[in-house]
Amino acid sequence: MASERQVLFWVVAAGLLFIGLAALNDILLPFVVGIILAYALSPVVDMLEKRGVGRGLASLGVVTLIIVAVLLLVLLIAPLLVRQAQELFQALPGTIEAVRGAFENVAGQQLGQDGKGIEKASGAVADNWQGLAAWLAGSLWTGGLAVVNFFALAVVTPVVVFYILVDWHRMVAKIDSWLPRDHAPTIRMLARDMDRSVSAFVRGQGAVCLIMAAFYGIGLTLTGLNYGLLIGLMSGFITFIPYAGAALGLLTAAGVAVMQFWPELVPIAIVVGVFMAGQALEGLVLTPYIMGSSIGVHPVWVLFALFVFGYLFGFVGALIAVPLAAAVGVLIRFALDIYLDSSVYRGTQPAAVPSATHAREGQP
Repeated sequence: MASERQVLFWVVAAGLLFIGLAALNDILLPFVVGIILAYALSPVVDMLEKRGVGRGLASLGVVTLIIVAVLLLVLLIAPLLVRQAQELFQALPGTIEAVRGAFENVAGQQLGQDGKGIEKASGAVADNWQGLAAWLAGSLWTGGLAVVNFFALAVVTPVVVFYILVDWHRMVAKIDSWLPRDHAPTIRMLARDMDRSVSAFVRGQGAVCLIMAAFYGIGLTLTGLNYGLLIGLMSGFITFIPYAGAALGLLTAAGVAVMQFWPELVPIAIVVGVFMAGQALEGLVLTPYIMGSSIGVHPVWVLFALFVFGYLFGFVGALIAVPLAAAVGVLIRFALDIYLDSSVYRGTQPAAVPSATHAREGQP
C-alpha cells in the first residue's frame, strides 16, 4: 500500500509540474537558457574554485567573459548577418519568379498543356509570397517564439546564470536532502548517470555545432556564395538536429548556388563539396572524438523528442528536448534492466522440465 501511495504521489507531482510548465511557457525562456548555461559552465567554475578563486568571484568572471564574447560577436557579425538577411528577403520575389520560369519551361516541354495548371499554381505562389511570409511570421509570433523580448533574455539570463553558478552545490545538496530515504541511493545513481549522459551530449554537441557553424560559414563565404555566412552559420547551429539539419542547409545553399551560378557547374559543385566535407568532418572526426560513442542517445530518439517537446512547449520545448531525451534515455535503460532481471521476463520453469535446447538435441 505504501508503494502505491508513493507511485500516486510522484504521478501527481509530475502532472502538476507539467501543467505548471505549460502555464508558464511564455516566460520560461530566460530561465531555461540560464539553467542550461549554468549547467554547462559549472565545471569551469569548479576548476577555478579548486585553484583558490572564490566561487562568487569565479562565477562573476565566467559570466562577464560570456557577456563580452557575445557582445563582440554581435558587434562584429550581426550587421553582416542582418544585411544578408535583408538582401535574401528582398531577392525572394525574383528568386521565386526565376524558379517559376524555369519550372514552367520544363513542365511545358514534358507535360504540354498539362503544364498550364502548374503555371497557374506557381504564379499564385509567386504573387502571394508576401502574404505567405506574413502568415509564417505571424505563426512564429503567436507560437511563442517572440513572446519573451530580447531585453528580458539579455538581462535576466546572465543574472540567472550567476546565481545558479554561485549556489550550484548548495542547491544540489538541498535537493539531495529531500530524496526519499529508502530510494535515495538508486536516485543518486540515476542522477549521476543522467549527468554523465546529458553533459556529454549537450557539451559535446554544443562544441560540434560551433565548429560546424564556423566551418560552413567560412567555407561558403570563400566560395563567393550570396548570403554564404548567414546560410553557413544557420546550417552549423542546427547540426544538433540529426540528418534534417544538414539536409536543410545543403538544400538552401544548393538552391542559392543554382540561382547565382547557373549554368556554371563548378561553383555549384564546390558549394555542395563544402557540405560533403562538413559531413565527413562531423561524422569521422568531431562526433567520435568530441562526443564519443558511449552517450547512448539514438538520432531517432532525438528527433522524436524535438517534435514532442517542440509541439508541447514551443521554442522552450525544443531547447530542452535534447537534454531531456538524454535523461529519459537513462530512465528507460534502467527500467529495461529491471524488467530483464525480473520474473516477468525470465518466467518460472520447473526444474524437472527439460529445456527446448536439450529436447532438440535429444538430451534427457
